[in-house]
Amino acid sequence: MAGENIFRISFIGEATKNILLSLFVNLRINTVVKKAITDKQKRTARYAKAMGHPVRMHVLELLSNQSCCYSGDLSDELPIAKSTLSQHLKELKEAGLIQGEIEAPRIKYCINKENWKEAQILFKQFLGI
Repeated sequence: MAGENIFRISFIGEATKNILLSLFVNLRINTVVKKAITDKQKRTARYAKAMGHPVRMHVLELLSNQSCCYSGDLSDELPIAKSTLSQHLKELKEAGLIQGEIEAPRIKYCINKENWKEAQILFKQFLGI
């Protein structure tokens, strides 16, 4: 095994051996964990991360109760800077929970119905409901 050869070299000190061993063990564990995590778990975690902030939950609630909403309308609804709102919208969009269409001079944001439905199904399965 390649890892064993490292520890046979006499000029490597005990502390260095321990560090190398720790790195090797962590590499092996991370490789096993990465293989064990399913795409379904990754998608569920991505949706959960995007929903993990009260402002984003508020945005999702607003958008899910309407057919569509403009970002200008959203900034009137929330007491936060437009740049902060923009970052939250970006996170939701990257997770696929919302979609945006440019209708100059605004961007029209809507719930991505397909991914919203998938997120609901994944959370229900995870929670056993």
